[in-house]
Amino acid sequence: MERDILSTNRKALILNLDLSVYGSIAEIGGGQEVARQFFQAGGASGTIAKSISAYDKLFSDKLYNQNKPGKYVSEGRLCKMLNAEYNDLVGVLGDKRELPTRFFAFANTVATLNFRKDNYSHGWIGMRFQKDPGSEPNEVLFHVKLLERDTLLQQQTLGILGVNLIYACYHFLENPVKFIQSIMDNISRDRIEITMMRMRGPDLDFVDNRLLGVQLVKNGMTSAMMFDRFGKVQQPDDMLYKKNVLLFRGTFRPIHNVGFDMLKSSYRIFKRDEDYDRDNTIALCEISVNNLLRQGEIDERDFLERVDLLNGMGQHVMISTFREYYKLVSYFSQFAIKNLRIVIGIPTFLKLINERYYTDLKGGILEAFGKLFVENMKLYIYPTIPAVSIDTREATGDLLTSKDMLLSKGQEDLYQYLIKNRKIIDITNVKREWLYISSANVLRMIREGDPGWEEMVPNYVEKAIKEKGLFGFQTV
Repeated sequence: MERDILSTNRKALILNLDLSVYGSIAEIGGGQEVARQFFQAGGASGTIAKSISAYDKLFSDKLYNQNKPGKYVSEGRLCKMLNAEYNDLVGVLGDKRELPTRFFAFANTVATLNFRKDNYSHGWIGMRFQKDPGSEPNEVLFHVKLLERDTLLQQQTLGILGVNLIYACYHFLENPVKFIQSIMDNISRDRIEITMMRMRGPDLDFVDNRLLGVQLVKNGMTSAMMFDRFGKVQQPDDMLYKKNVLLFRGTFRPIHNVGFDMLKSSYRIFKRDEDYDRDNTIALCEISVNNLLRQGEIDERDFLERVDLLNGMGQHVMISTFREYYKLVSYFSQFAIKNLRIVIGIPTFLKLINERYYTDLKGGILEAFGKLFVENMKLYIYPTIPAVSIDTREATGDLLTSKDMLLSKGQEDLYQYLIKNRKIIDITNVKREWLYISSANVLRMIREGDPGWEEMVPNYVEKAIKEKGLFGFQTV
């Protein structure tokens, strides 16, 4: 999808010359950078009805009806800003404009870098707007992390982001992929990270916000995206704050009995942790975006089928760009989580402890493990059985745990260190009779119409696959 990338000044001028677009710009925390872009472009009186920046907290609370202030840089504050500004705009000008007008309210609430450069720089940015004069408004909002280590640069980036958003709402609304790509026009990927985006409104009913999240990850605008068990896109900082996190990585195509048992059995171990709190513990099923690509494009239906099944079983879902586990742990380390537990199988653990996977690191496996086994992280290892038969539905032989693996001398020394420090914990109470099951065989049997796959998946998964025709299932 080729398109011309216009400069920020050009976008602002085009909007200023469009006499049908008229609205308010409210900015807190990062200067009045978005409004400044329009004023500098010329003709801003044709676009801006009001610009405001309420820095004093008492003024901000009064303007945006914040009886219980809470966080000033939050989704809740952004929504109050959009409500107040849009209602004020339409209330004053709704029937007084001579020209047909598409009203909008743009708002952001941001924490830029402080003088000591020791704070978390981030912000919420949103737009409420009419596609057509007199129509019900749509809304787009997103959360952004500011990565630059200079306040002035962060302010400049905010100005560009704001213009990009307003322009996209009036020029790319019918093409969500172009919409989100245009948000990053004239901004390099190392300046910001968009951790979530949500669209809603009468002209955006066709948009699935989960697919927007996938596109953000695919286009390098963020390294991960999270969905709660209801399929709603969530901001990671809010979702993970002071939580115990249990992470299970897989393809989930579909989730089968072994995968479900890995979750349940590892959760039982986590419950014995002294820091465990049921209301403060979250399980995440993580899918690598690389497993969603087919010939370079996201298989959207396939992705939604996986997420729908996991959500239907009460699971939260995460997609990410991470291949290496130590990068995955580094990602979680930036959040204020309490503990992280990752559950993996024996085949994955054998790769994890193989030095040839870390030749790109100067410190090799020791550097990788230093990043992987941080203070609050442990691995739960799910056993396997060496001999399995899909035909007889049997797994024969003894359970193979991490203690039974043949390791080199260097691997053995490293392994023993991790065992003694309880960084590796074997899962022992498992459903042995299910260990013959694999995702590849289940998926093949579903597609080929082979009987017997039904007993390899949870009842809910079987019912959903048959009712909705998921993963290539064909009704007779």
